[in-house]
Amino acid sequence: MTKPNILVLMVDQLNGTFFPDGPADWLHVSNLAALAARSVRFRNAYTGSPLCAPGRAAFMSGALPSRTGVYDNAAEFGSDLPTYAHFLRRAGYQTCLSGKMHFVGPDQLHGFEERLTTDIYPADFGWTPDYRKPGERIDWWYHNLGSVTGAGVAEITNQMEYDDEVAHHAVAKIYDLSRGHDPRPWALTVSFTHPHDPYVARRRFWDLYADCDHLLPEVPAIPYSDQDAHSRRLFDANDWTRFDIGDDEIRRARRGYFANLSYIDEKIGEILATLKATRQEAIVVFLSDHGDMLGERGLWFKMSFREGSARVPLMIAAPGLTPMRIDAPVSTIDVTPTLCDLAGVSMMDVEPWIDGRSLVPTAEGQARGAPVAMEYAAEGSEAPMVALRQGRWKYTRCALDPEQLFDLDADPHEMTNLAADPDHAETLARFRGMADDRWDLDRFDADVRRSQARRLVVYEGLRKGGYYPWDFQPLRKASERYMRNHMDLNVLEESQRFPRGE
Repeated sequence: MTKPNILVLMVDQLNGTFFPDGPADWLHVSNLAALAARSVRFRNAYTGSPLCAPGRAAFMSGALPSRTGVYDNAAEFGSDLPTYAHFLRRAGYQTCLSGKMHFVGPDQLHGFEERLTTDIYPADFGWTPDYRKPGERIDWWYHNLGSVTGAGVAEITNQMEYDDEVAHHAVAKIYDLSRGHDPRPWALTVSFTHPHDPYVARRRFWDLYADCDHLLPEVPAIPYSDQDAHSRRLFDANDWTRFDIGDDEIRRARRGYFANLSYIDEKIGEILATLKATRQEAIVVFLSDHGDMLGERGLWFKMSFREGSARVPLMIAAPGLTPMRIDAPVSTIDVTPTLCDLAGVSMMDVEPWIDGRSLVPTAEGQARGAPVAMEYAAEGSEAPMVALRQGRWKYTRCALDPEQLFDLDADPHEMTNLAADPDHAETLARFRGMADDRWDLDRFDADVRRSQARRLVVYEGLRKGGYYPWDFQPLRKASERYMRNHMDLNVLEESQRFPRGE
C-alpha cells in the first residue's frame, strides 16, 4: 500500500478565534479559505502550552511539558523524545523541515532527515526564566509592548526575511520532490514565524485592511487592579507602565497582524500551487503553535490560557476525511498520533507515554469525551499553571492563584469566573477531581525549578571562553548542484526536468 505524502503548514501566534469555521470571511486569506473548504476544521483546537518552544515540542511529540521537560523557550527538547518526524522516518518516509521549530539544545533535527533553513530563535539556554526571582524582567528577551507602539509598514524586517526564505526553500523542495529521485513518500513541514509580532507589514498587505471593522478588540482593556492574578503578572512581564497604548496604537498593531496573515496566506498559496503544478498529492495540515491576545482585555501576545492565546486554528485535508466543522475541543498534541494514523504508522511503542490521541475517529463521527489539557510553566508565571477544557467548560489551576471556571457557551469572553458560584459547585468539584488525577503540582513545580537552575549554570559556563553555538547551520552542497564535471550533462538535464517528455 502506498503511503500518503504529508505537508504540514505551521504559523506562529495565530489566534484561533479568527477561525470559527475556517478563516473569518473578512480576512483576506483566499488560499486558507480554499484549503478550509476541503478540510476537517476543528473550531475549538488548543495548544498544549501557550508559548513557542513548549507548544511546538508538545505538538511534535504528542506530550505536554510536564512529560517532555520543555517548559519554556530555553528548555532542551531531549533527543530521546520521539516526534512525528521519527515515526514517519522510521516507517520509510523522507522527512524535511523548512522554517521555525524553536528546538533548544544540540539536537536540531529531532527526526527530520533534512532541514532547509536555520531557526529564527536561539538554540541555547539564554532565555531561561528563574522562579527563584519572581517578578524579575529580562528586557533583552522578554516581550514588551514596543511591538505594539512600533507597529506599521516596512518592506523588509528580520521576520519577513526569514519567512521569505522559508517559503522559497519549501517551493524549491516541492519541485525537487517531483523529480522522483527518491522513491520514498515524503513528509514536509513548512513553519513560518508570522503573524508573530512585531506587527510590521509590507504596504500592499497593510492596505488590505484600511477599512477593516475589526481593528479594536471586542473586550477593551480592563484596569490592572481588576485583572486576574496571572494577567497582572503578564502586564508586568510586558513592562506595561513604560508604554502608552491607546486606540490608535491598538488599531495599527492589529492591522499589521492581519496584514501579515495575508502575507503568509500568499506564501501558503505559492506552496500549494507548486504542489498542484507538479501533480503531487499530499495530506495537508494547517495549524498554529499558539495564539495572540491582540489587546483583548489589555493583554498582548500569548502566555495565557485565555481563548485568544490558547486557541489555535487546526485544519486537516486528507483523503477519506469528509470536509466538515467539528466543535469538540481538541489539541495540537493530537496531531502526531493523527498523522501516524493517516499514514498507517504504529505508535504502539510509546502510546501509553503520550498525551495526544488521533483525531481520525473524531473526524469520522465518534464522540470525544476526554478533556483537553494545557500546561504553562514559563516566563510571566511563578509556578506551573494547568487547564482543562471539556464541553462548554474551561477550568484553570495554579498553586498561587484562585481557581477559575468559565462557561464558554454562555460567556465566550471569559468575563465571569464561576469557581466561587454555589450553583456550579458540582462542576467545579468534577474538574478538581480530574486535575487531581492528572497533576501533582508540587512535583511539577520542583521539576521546573530544578531544570531552570541547571540550565542557568550551564549557560553561564558555556558562554565563558570559546563559544560553540548549537544553532542549526544549513549545508549547501554546491558541487552537487546544477552542472558539474562529474555529471553527465544529458542525464542531468533529463533527470532534473518535471514533467519529462512534454
